[in-house]
Amino acid sequence: MEVVIVPEARAGGELIAEAMAQLLRRKPDALLGVATGSTPLPVYEALSARVRSGAVDTSRARIAQLDEYVGLPADHPESYRSVLCREVLEPLGIGMDQFMGPDGTAEDVQAACQAYDKALAEAGGVDLQLLGIGTDGHIGFNEPCSSLASRTRIKTLTEQTRIDNARFFDGDIEQVPHHVITQGIGTILEARHLVLLATGEGKADAVAATVEGPVAAICPASALQLHPHATVVVDEAAASKLKLADYFRHTYANKPRWQGI
Repeated sequence: MEVVIVPEARAGGELIAEAMAQLLRRKPDALLGVATGSTPLPVYEALSARVRSGAVDTSRARIAQLDEYVGLPADHPESYRSVLCREVLEPLGIGMDQFMGPDGTAEDVQAACQAYDKALAEAGGVDLQLLGIGTDGHIGFNEPCSSLASRTRIKTLTEQTRIDNARFFDGDIEQVPHHVITQGIGTILEARHLVLLATGEGKADAVAATVEGPVAAICPASALQLHPHATVVVDEAAASKLKLADYFRHTYANKPRWQGI
């Protein structure tokens, strides 16, 4: 696992956006896996700036969704499909015909989960999956003690997660769905390149457990240690609990620039 320590969130966004841009130059129809939340916004902003300047062409790029609420209409402003349309597809000039995601309104949710895993495989797999991380080490909605071999499936949100997400629903927890569809850890690990972005002191313990702790279901993100091409990009605050921080700084500073991340 490569760990890159950057000064602040915007620098992390620029670094990851450039990795995506380089991927799209090599493979114009690359399938990019994206996440919601505030952490990845600097990535999307930096990539859209490159699109506007003509530095990268996203006309053939494809986008894959990481997770979705169950029972929330696709056109609901807080469905993750709607959020990604506003934050990713529209700024990058990518149409809905180049977007894939699980059907959170399906009558048979289990079948919808299996269908999404199949669709990802038939699309050739995710080329680069962008991930955030929770303070408890979760990725997607794979909470602690999720199976490290898990596939796309339905998960029940914890009460704390619903409380946290109520801010997107006018502060009303009753509007927050109880269930989500999420790519499983096993599904996530099938992407060719995993890039986890973490910023802020609140993520420091989770980052340390992910990078330097044992591979264990109690910290789902630690499964990235099993991946042949995983990159963890963190700001100084999120890196504050890393014992090997100086080593990570040294190796990245002396890495050939042509290698990218």
